[in-house]
Amino acid sequence: MKYRNIYMIGIGGIGMSAIARYFHAKGHEVSGYDRTPSEITASLEAEGIAVHFDERPELIPGAPSDTLVIYTPAIPAENRELVFVREKGYRLLKRSKVLGEIAEGKKTIAVAGTHGKTTTSTMTGHIFQASGTGCDAFLGGISKNYGTNLLLGDSGIVVAEADEFDRSFLQLFPDTAIITSIDADHLDIYHDYAHVQEAFGEFAAQTGRCLILKEGVDIGPAPVKATVYRYSYDNAKSDFYASRIRTEPGGYFVFDLNYPGGTVEDCKMGVPGRLNAENGIAAAAAALLNGISPEKVKEALGTFMGVKRRLDMHLNTAKTAYIDDYAHHPKEIEAAIRSIRDIFPGRKLTAVFQPHLYTRTRDFAEGFAEALSLADRIILLDIYPARELPIEGVTSKIIFDRIKTGEKKLITRTELMSCLENEDIDVLVTFGAGDIDRFTESITEMLEKRSGKC
Repeated sequence: MKYRNIYMIGIGGIGMSAIARYFHAKGHEVSGYDRTPSEITASLEAEGIAVHFDERPELIPGAPSDTLVIYTPAIPAENRELVFVREKGYRLLKRSKVLGEIAEGKKTIAVAGTHGKTTTSTMTGHIFQASGTGCDAFLGGISKNYGTNLLLGDSGIVVAEADEFDRSFLQLFPDTAIITSIDADHLDIYHDYAHVQEAFGEFAAQTGRCLILKEGVDIGPAPVKATVYRYSYDNAKSDFYASRIRTEPGGYFVFDLNYPGGTVEDCKMGVPGRLNAENGIAAAAAALLNGISPEKVKEALGTFMGVKRRLDMHLNTAKTAYIDDYAHHPKEIEAAIRSIRDIFPGRKLTAVFQPHLYTRTRDFAEGFAEALSLADRIILLDIYPARELPIEGVTSKIIFDRIKTGEKKLITRTELMSCLENEDIDVLVTFGAGDIDRFTESITEMLEKRSGKC
C-alpha cells in the first residue's frame, strides 16, 4: 500500500484494532481516535500505536497524498475528525472495504453468521496456526491462545470474520465460506428477515469454491457457484458431524468427527459446552477442505483455549462459577444458557443481561424474555444505547415484564455490584455487547473472596 500513514477513526473497535495491528506490523505509521479508553486501546498503545480520545483533527498525520483514513460506521457523521478528512480530500475508507482490499488476491476463508462467527473464525485461525500452515486472521474477538485479534503468517491464506452489519461482508469474495446462522438482526439496517437472508445469499454467491452451511441455514434462491457442504452437531445426514459423543467432567465434549473422507476418532474440545463443539465441527470442516490433515485438526481442537467474552470462564470453584459472554441476541443467549447447563448440570444459574440498542430491544423483547427465562434468576440492567438515541416507550421494562422466571430484578448499571453482593451466587453469567464487561474484574474479585479462593 502506497500510504505511509494509516489513521483510524474508531480505532478501539474490535475489527478496527485488528486492521490497525496489521498495518503496524507491515511497517506503517498507525494512529487513531476513539471515544473512550478501553483494554483494547491500552494494548494498542502498549504496542506502539498512538491513540487519543478527543476529536482533534490537528492530530491527523501527513498530507492527503500520504495518509489513508479508515473509519467504522459506528462513528457519527458529525464527528469533527470525519468532517475534516472529507473536507481536506483524504482517501477515506470503511473498515470493511480495507479488509476486502487486504484479502484480495489471497485465499480467503470467511466466517459469517448472526451468531457463532467469532468463536468459529478464531478456531479456524487457530487450526491453521497450530498446524504449522499459518494464516493472516482478522478476528472479532481476542483469542485466548494468542492474546490478540490478529494472527500473522506467510501462507497467503486469510481467515476473516465476515460481519453482516451494514452489509460489510459483501466486500469479501472468499474461496471458502462458513455460514453459522441467519437470524433476524440489525433490523435498523435490514428492516426485516427477508433482507437479512438476501444479504447472506449475496455473500454465499460471492464464494468461489467451498460453501459450508450449518444444517438448517437457508440462504434463499442465491446463485451459488461453490460446492455446498453441510455441518451439524450430530445429524448423520450432514457432510460434517459428530458421533459417539461423550461429555467429560466440566462439560468438555469428546466425539468422533465424521467428514467426507472418513472419521477422526476421539476429538476432545479444549473448551467446554455443546455450542463450542458445534463451532469446532464448522472450523474443522474449513480446515479439512483446505488441506489441513485430520490429525492436525484433532490436535488443534484440543488446544483451543477460547475467545474473550465468548463463554469466558472467569471463576470456577466448587462453590461458585462466573462466566462472561458477549451474547446480545435472543438466539445467542438461549444457546449460551444451554451450553452453561451442559457445563454445570443441576446448578442454580443467575443471568445478568444488559440490553444493547433501543431498536434491538424493541424488535426482540419477546425473544429476549423467552431466552432469559431459561435461567433460574434474572438481573436486568438498563439499555446500553451505543450509536442510538432513546426511543419513546422502549426501556428494559418491556423485556422484564415478559420474563416468566419468578426471581427477577430490574436495576440500573450503577446498582449492579451492590445487588450482586447481596445475592447468593452459585453460577453467574453476565450477558451483553455494551460495557458490562467493565464489571468482570470486580465481580470476579468479589466472588473469589466469597468463595475463599483468595
